[in-house]
Amino acid sequence: MSPENGPQSSLNSADAAARRLLEITQAHSTWFISQDGRAPLDVNRDEFDFSAAHGRLIFSCRTEQGALTWKVNDWSQCENKLVLRTSRRMGAVTATIEMAPRSSAKALVASIAAARLARCEHLAKLMAAALGEGLGDRVLGVEEQKTLLMRDPKPIEKQRNSSTKDLNPTTYTQHPSIKIERATLSPGIRRDQPGRYARIILRPRFERIAVTAIVAASDARNVDSLFSSALLWFERVQATPKRPPINRLLIVVEKNILEAARQRLVLLRDSLRGRIELLRIDEDWSEVESTGVWERRYLWRKRLSRFPAVVEAPATDRIAQIVALAPNAIDVVASRHGQTLRYHGLPFARMRRVMDRDHVWFGIEGSRRRLLGEYQQRDFAKLLGDLQTYRNESCRDRRHWFYRAAGEAWLESILRRDISRLDPGLVVAPLHAQFRTSPGGPTGPRPIDLLALRRDGRLVVIELKVSEDRQHVFQGVDYWRRVEAHRRRGHISSRKLFGDREISDESPLVYLVAPTLRFHPSFTTLARTIARDIEIYRFDINEDWRGGVRVVRRERTNA
Repeated sequence: MSPENGPQSSLNSADAAARRLLEITQAHSTWFISQDGRAPLDVNRDEFDFSAAHGRLIFSCRTEQGALTWKVNDWSQCENKLVLRTSRRMGAVTATIEMAPRSSAKALVASIAAARLARCEHLAKLMAAALGEGLGDRVLGVEEQKTLLMRDPKPIEKQRNSSTKDLNPTTYTQHPSIKIERATLSPGIRRDQPGRYARIILRPRFERIAVTAIVAASDARNVDSLFSSALLWFERVQATPKRPPINRLLIVVEKNILEAARQRLVLLRDSLRGRIELLRIDEDWSEVESTGVWERRYLWRKRLSRFPAVVEAPATDRIAQIVALAPNAIDVVASRHGQTLRYHGLPFARMRRVMDRDHVWFGIEGSRRRLLGEYQQRDFAKLLGDLQTYRNESCRDRRHWFYRAAGEAWLESILRRDISRLDPGLVVAPLHAQFRTSPGGPTGPRPIDLLALRRDGRLVVIELKVSEDRQHVFQGVDYWRRVEAHRRRGHISSRKLFGDREISDESPLVYLVAPTLRFHPSFTTLARTIARDIEIYRFDINEDWRGGVRVVRRERTNA
């Protein structure tokens, strides 16, 4: 563990570190917690805890976004701020968590905003210098690149711009013919939070160019948000009456998200894609280069991960006994190492077979799980009673965590019982929930909410939301890409995901589902940016869906 200002040898045990952190955090009743530079969450002192277990320091926290437990590998204190370097799931997921008391939260937010704005201004100067030196002129035109692609089927990866190799924060100079008209941050999630994206407008002699990039920590999971934000901003700046108009958008990405950005770009409409260019920036943010043209056909040539087998949930007497306690609410989700029992989508128990015996552990995520035995029956009954009281459609306490948690999983559990409520043309069974197209584990691609089959043999990708989410469209389209890649290879048919039913030789449909008032205001605008051959349907369901799902409206959004 680390001390207040450096390595600390005296606090060399998890127990001592937990006591020290509890002592520090007890001084303030409210803390702001930020994970990997994201917007801080307001958390009361009694909503998080530090403890020691098996010689490890554990940090657990429950917020409106769910409950999580992290192993603290190292920590440090700078003035009032705590920095925790954490991991979970056997080290597969790592994060840096910053904690600051509410009294100093404004200073923390201000420092984050200043750092991001400085990076934005640096990028503006770098891009102005690169464009002034001929970055835009030396990039091959679309037709020229297509001609080269016909000769060489590999993407143009070797095309590099030598004029920017010597650029770095101390040596580049802004070209006099390129003016920086604007260099600001995008709006934050909340009014008092800094944005994550650069909003730059450059003014060459005869045009204006929009430039955007992520100026916070970035990984492939940010790409849907990046494209959603960038396309909405691009549409707004094009609509401004200022002349000359803006007809080009440059999206600057780091190497770790370049592939994911390409996968989104090639699924846009041709008229829009022709005005957008991806640029790659190095780790030091001192050099930018063109990434060349990448076409959709490369999506289907890409080597795919091994298609995971569909795990069946074996019926056991122990599971049947628990499900019988609330058969209309409890469902079972199979996994590689056993089964998970969910109450209206909220996991509350797990069953594993150990030494030819079935063992059940119970507890909500974020709390300590206990083995269900003779002496734990009362505690298990209390947990189930609380779920029956607070996790049902007639619950009076709508602010209770059991009622608000895992809303999408709740909606998914309703549709799993009868998917025909959404579309009578869908096959009721089999229906695949939380379907993974690769065995990527917790850090791999997100699982698809529902993968279904229509009676005419057409695959259907279903993405559910119960609150406004600007990434709704691009998440659904990314799932379409993954399913289509496997369909083209024949993986879905060969694995008999839908038994002996024939899979149509047509691309999947995309169903985007949400309560009527919970679609993001930008949903229609973003849906119309997607290529027309990807059929996207919007399903508006009733606001009181917990009592039963009814489709209020259905329409094609990107025709």
